[in-house]
Amino acid sequence: MNAIIFSAVWGIVMMFSGIITKNKITIRNLAIAGIILLFVVNAIELKTGAAFFSFRGMNLMHTDSFSLSFLAVMFGCTLLYFLLSGSDILKVGEHGGEYFALLFFVLCGVALSATFNTLLLLFLGIEIMTIPQYILTGANKQNLKGNEAALKYFLMGAFSTGILLMGIAFIYGGNSAGSFFIDAINLGQGKLPVMLAVGLVFLVVALGFKVSAAPFHFWTPDVYDGAPTVFTSFISTIAKAAGFFAFVRLFQHVFGSVQDQWQVLIAILIVATLLFGNITAIFQQSVKRMLAYSSIAQAGFLMFSVFALNDWGREGLVLYSAAYSLATMGLFGILLKMNDYTLDGFNGLAKHQPLIALTATIFLLSLTGIPLTAGFLGKFYMLVAAVQTGHHFWLVIVAVLFAAISAYYYFRVIQAMYFKPMQQVSISPADAGRGFKLMLVVLAVLIIVLGIYPELLLGWLYH
Repeated sequence: MNAIIFSAVWGIVMMFSGIITKNKITIRNLAIAGIILLFVVNAIELKTGAAFFSFRGMNLMHTDSFSLSFLAVMFGCTLLYFLLSGSDILKVGEHGGEYFALLFFVLCGVALSATFNTLLLLFLGIEIMTIPQYILTGANKQNLKGNEAALKYFLMGAFSTGILLMGIAFIYGGNSAGSFFIDAINLGQGKLPVMLAVGLVFLVVALGFKVSAAPFHFWTPDVYDGAPTVFTSFISTIAKAAGFFAFVRLFQHVFGSVQDQWQVLIAILIVATLLFGNITAIFQQSVKRMLAYSSIAQAGFLMFSVFALNDWGREGLVLYSAAYSLATMGLFGILLKMNDYTLDGFNGLAKHQPLIALTATIFLLSLTGIPLTAGFLGKFYMLVAAVQTGHHFWLVIVAVLFAAISAYYYFRVIQAMYFKPMQQVSISPADAGRGFKLMLVVLAVLIIVLGIYPELLLGWLYH
């Protein structure tokens, strides 16, 4: 409960920061202080159960070690994001305080999506998390591609919101308790009623759009490519992971007892997402657009947590979210400093900027799922979660094959950095300062540490 209030309040503080001071460094430091405070108050609730603001009497929200641990990961990754790219956020326009405010409002939606106990709060959490992203996507008013992306994102988002509300209406009308509370919707062990089945399909479509799962992914490449790169880094990680957590929480509490009746539907979505994301990423020459398509493929692995709904899936969701967020933020942080987003822009980077090339290699290896990285263990946990269900073992084989395919387009970037001659200086020494390189090293070290010792993170789940 602490996270919801503090993120909203600090978002308001950041709104007025631009009026109080014009010093951009002060605004950035204020945002960093806010996310540290948010992490601390969430950690206090996780460790002690002490909530400064409690809504438990209303039963609208529910917190446990799983949800609070997930929020700790999200806030920790956001802190690293602010430290790595905070100065780049201020370069987007003249209203840096407002951009940080929108990011804190997204985090408020993330906290609501992780703790909702009623379908109405699920809707509010998703919308509070999504609406600021429309604005951030079109933050650069001079970029026509960004304006087009923002309009497309808004229209598709509004359409998916209608589908989400329709699904909630069917769930409400179809359950015998006539309740919006997820714990009160008791489906039993019998055949899923027609109205609830229709509601389930609507919810899958709506949430599938939010997490860019195929075939509801069509907005993702254009939005990720058109949005300012610094905001693409946040939208494609924190917001996406939070959508999956909401997905898991909803299905576990509402549809968990009839899992065998909808598992095939999720399996089909997983295969479609892995297929389209990986195959399309192969043909991209822009690394930014390649990462956009690969994020769709990564969503396919995250979908395993919904498919399984077991302890392995829960642990895998937290670990995978951390691994994916750290690696993706690092790569987008490097792209921000580059003059050329194409593969040719990475040619010879290892000779010009060896440390940056090394960290980029670690990020790419983690996204591929190479051992000794957190990305490998994230994929491993997801696949074991699928095996533990005892059904659809073929899905694991398909996922492993697509993971092997992903190595092709990730390793193309590594090949360009180490084995191709440099054509031009893509990152100037002035842009890649010591602070920037230090943050890249921190991200890379965290990926390695979590790949060797995942209990450092997963232990929070059983506090």
